[in-house]
Amino acid sequence: MKRSENILVIGLGSMGTYLVRRLTHEGHHVTVIEGDAKILAEADATLDARLILGDAADFGCWGRIDAAKMDYMIAVTNDDALNILAAQIADRYGIRQKIARIRSVEVWAKNAPLTAADLKIDLVIRPGELAAREVARLLKMQDGSGAVAVGDGELRVVNATIGPDSLLANVSLSQLADAYDDLPFRVVCVERDIVTHIPGGDFEIRPGDRVHLIARKDQIAQLMLFAPVPPNAGDQVLIIGGGLIGARIAELLQSTYSVRLLEEDEARAEELASVLEKTECLHGDGLDRETLLQAGLMNMNTVIVATGDNEANIMTSVLAKHMMQTGTEVSRPGRTITLVKKEDYVGIASALGTDMVLSAQILGANAVLRHIRSDYVLNVAHLHGCDAEMVQLIANPGSPITKRPLHSIPDMAGRIMISGVRTDGRWDIARGVTQIREGDHVECVCSFDGLAELQRLFFA
Repeated sequence: MKRSENILVIGLGSMGTYLVRRLTHEGHHVTVIEGDAKILAEADATLDARLILGDAADFGCWGRIDAAKMDYMIAVTNDDALNILAAQIADRYGIRQKIARIRSVEVWAKNAPLTAADLKIDLVIRPGELAAREVARLLKMQDGSGAVAVGDGELRVVNATIGPDSLLANVSLSQLADAYDDLPFRVVCVERDIVTHIPGGDFEIRPGDRVHLIARKDQIAQLMLFAPVPPNAGDQVLIIGGGLIGARIAELLQSTYSVRLLEEDEARAEELASVLEKTECLHGDGLDRETLLQAGLMNMNTVIVATGDNEANIMTSVLAKHMMQTGTEVSRPGRTITLVKKEDYVGIASALGTDMVLSAQILGANAVLRHIRSDYVLNVAHLHGCDAEMVQLIANPGSPITKRPLHSIPDMAGRIMISGVRTDGRWDIARGVTQIREGDHVECVCSFDGLAELQRLFFA
């Protein structure tokens, strides 16, 4: 079992709050330094952590928290300079791992006069860059489904919204297993309204559910006969919002796709037009119906909404999706990808019909979690729009998971699902009769608060 770490988190914005919640669920001892008393008071009611009101630039504050006993320091404030300073102080206290969120100081550049190593930072987190690259990756996936590669690339998780005529509608998972015994796949996660379900055998899929299914990559095409996934998203892309993330997405896509960018601030639109040579930059409000039509919305395959306003992004996505669905003459309207900042907005945006929702803050936090877990978790993949993730572990000798078939391991429904296993070098979909052996690599789905329970199954 992985030992609990002493972790110092500096800053309780949306990223910091999400991180603290995840870290405490996993059994770590978390101390937080936050300079805003109002934010700290609100967090006190929801976070199971030691909360300190103070300034991370104040050396006395570090003395009060007994910083020398910390294993990790994670600085995720919106102030690059403060995060860098925190890493310097943490190094002086002997904290072995320093993680800092840095947006504007380009310590990652090859010709940077100061590098992350010079600044004593072990991991630099760039949430905006992570979000932009994830959008680019999703668009370049050949099946257009937002597929996630797991199982060392041998397995795929795809998602599909269940229509009333789907063969999966109004069917329980145990009935599915019986009906399609010759096609090994599993429903690993279901989004219903704003609730995430990790289903057991008696769970019934309903029309409107967004299901995440796992299968071997060579069987995805066959699986899609039962749960159709939209084909390739095409090459016409509209980006709404020309901030740092929107501009970076355009930069990553403009050589491969026909990209049009809509920015509300006229001066910013003109600036982007001079920088993004292969992107058509327009000035206008993405929440205005006529402006969207003039920007060519009805001809777009993908609409990416990336302004700095959560509510505006969600409403713009809903408006764009509605316009494309009611005005299209083709069989499938374009899809929408929405960027949000707060964790709570991910489920809301999905429930309102946005095809895919991403949070730069969650992507950044997940990068931190992967770093902390790296010595006992082989790989982690987040399931977009779900409060769940795919985790790859190794079954340790004598661990509970190796002692009985999966169907006889109690108390897993709703929190944990074993979805894939690599035995003798081959990945296969796990079933109830599967017997995990020591040394097997295993792909698991768990809720965000279920990792500690999952570890107990895999460590003696």
